[in-house]
Amino acid sequence: MKINIFQIDAFTDQVFSGNPAAVCPLDEWLPDETLQKIAFENNLSETAFYIRVGNKFHIRWFTPTVEVDLCGHATLATAYVLFEIYNIQSNTIEFISKSGELIVTNRAGLIEVRPVKALNLATSNVTD
Repeated sequence: MKINIFQIDAFTDQVFSGNPAAVCPLDEWLPDETLQKIAFENNLSETAFYIRVGNKFHIRWFTPTVEVDLCGHATLATAYVLFEIYNIQSNTIEFISKSGELIVTNRAGLIEVRPVKALNLATSNVTD
C-alpha cells in the first residue's frame, strides 16, 4: 500500500518552526487500526487523514496513541495541502468531522478555519 504523507508546519512561514502535522490524503477510509499505526509511525502530535466526498472533505485526526475529535493545526495543514499542493480551485474548503462542519478559507495565502455552527466541545477529545 502506498500513501502520500506530507509534513506541514502550521502557524509559520519558516521551515523547522511552527506546529508540525502529517497530512495523508486517502481515496477511501482504511481500517481505524491502520490509521492509528500510521499516526504512531509518523510520531507527530497529529496526523490528519482525509477523503473527498463530492465537493466536501471528510477529515479525521490521530495522535500517536488515540483518535481526537478536532485538531486546529492539522486542519490548517490539510487545507494547505489541498490549496497549495493539489491546487483546489476554490478559496473555500468544507471539512466534515466528528465535531461538526468546518469551513476553511484561503485569503491571499492566509488560511483560516471556523466552524459552520458552534461546536459542543465539552465532552470531545480536542487538541489545538
